[in-house]
Formats: sequence, structure tokens, C-alpha cells
Amino acid sequence: MNTRNKVAHGFGRLSVNVTLGILVIMWLLPTFMLVISSFRPVGDMMSSGWWSAFMHPERFTLGNYQLVLTSKGIGTSFINSLIITIPSTILPILLGALAAFPLAFSKFPGRKGFFITLIAMQIVPLQVVLIPVLLLLMGLNLNGTFPGVWLTHTAFGLPLCIYIFRNFFAQMPYSLIEAARIDGANNLQIFFRLLVPMAKPAFASMAIFQFLWVWNDMLVALFVLNNSALNPVTVKLSSLLGSLDAGWEIMTPAALLSMLLPVTIFLLFQKYYVRGILAGSVKG
Repeated sequence: MNTRNKVAHGFGRLSVNVTLGILVIMWLLPTFMLVISSFRPVGDMMSSGWWSAFMHPERFTLGNYQLVLTSKGIGTSFINSLIITIPSTILPILLGALAAFPLAFSKFPGRKGFFITLIAMQIVPLQVVLIPVLLLLMGLNLNGTFPGVWLTHTAFGLPLCIYIFRNFFAQMPYSLIEAARIDGANNLQIFFRLLVPMAKPAFASMAIFQFLWVWNDMLVALFVLNNSALNPVTVKLSSLLGSLDAGWEIMTPAALLSMLLPVTIFLLFQKYYVRGILAGSVKG
């Protein structure tokens, strides 16, 4: 490599690094502002910008967090978010993996057409079908209940789960399935004892994806629940933001606390996330 190529290569790497650095700063700055504001007294938040907090670090306080943890409705909304998110994550992943098993290893009429229809369903925006889903839930007396939200999130999450798991399973050697059947294993034993352990990256990546989507969702909870006693933290924060007395001393620490669980989940399973998504997105 001559001098000119070395200079061009170095300049290219520098440009990429600078661009990535700017993007990282733009991405992290709002979160950093939220962290700083959550430790500031409400009077300081209303009278000066977040950057002025560094001029008076002695004013930082944990009182906002104490207020959140003791405030009526905030703690309940966090519990509601967990009640909504955990079943809404487990159900589509389990059902999606079970549905993907025959799609990957069985040959039956209409299999390809069903799979293409499944892919097409992912294109339909959530807002288009939300009203018909709500009418269906009302007919079943499930609107305003947690099971109604679980079923809605499961229905919207199933197409992607089936797609990812089907492609992941299709990459596995069919000889493994045949060997297990020769040894006397039935389909459920093959699924739970053979496929599930081998598909840990796919399960982890879909668990992260579905958990983050449901935890951060506000639209489905707002439409389906429509019950202040059952509202998750996203709806609760939105109501605080839309009120005249917004309660910034409550909203900033509550928003930060609502981020901790999904960030922790992502950090714990991040090594599986990209591997599972890449493996499941390639058709076998």
C-alpha cells in the first residue's frame, strides 16, 4: 500500500469514526439529559437548563426517586407493565416456535402459500387492524382486561416469531430429526429436547425483541385496556406529560426507571440477539 492509499484509508477510517461518534452522542444525549434532570429539584428544572446542574452539584437529590416509589399509581403501573409484558412475551414465542416446527420439517399442501401469507401479514400496520381487533375483544368481553392485551400482543407478535423460528429450524440438518425419530422420540420430545436447546439464540433474540416492543407499547394498552387501574407505565407517563401539572419531578425518574429493566434484559442476552436475528432472517 503506497502513501496515497494509506492516507486515503486513514482519512476514510477517521471519517467513519467521527460520524459514528456524532451518532452515538446524538443517541445518548437525551438519555444523559434525563439522568441529570431526574436528580435535580423541581425548582431548578423549571428555572434553568439541565447543563446548569453541574454548576451546583450539591443540589442533586434522591428525593425525586423517593417521590416516585411512594407516589400513588406509579408503582402499580410498573407492576401492570410486568403483568402485561411477561405473558405477552412468552405466548407468541412458544406458539411461534411450535408453529414453525411443521413449517420447517413437514411437507403438507399449502405450506409455501401459508408462509408467504405470514410474511405479508408483517407489512400490515398495527393501526389498520387495531379497531377490528378491539371490536372482536368487545364481543368476547375481553376489552379492559389483561387477557385481552395478552391476546392482542400475541396475535401481532406471532408472524415475526414464526418467520424467525421457521428459518432458524430450516438450517438444522434434517438427519437429526430422522435420528431422533428412529430412537423413538415423538414430535414434542424432538421439539423440547432437541430443537429448543439448539435454538437458544433464536429464543433469546425474539424474547428481547418482543419484550422491548411490549414494554414500550402504549397504543395497544391505551385502546384495549382503557382502564386507569390497569394502565402500564407508558400510559401513566403519557398522562403525566399531558396534564397541566406535568410533575417533572415524578416523570423524569419514572421514565428512567422504566428504561432500566429493558436495558438490563438486552445487556444480559445481547450476545444471542444478533446471532439469532441473522440466522432466523436467512431462508433455509
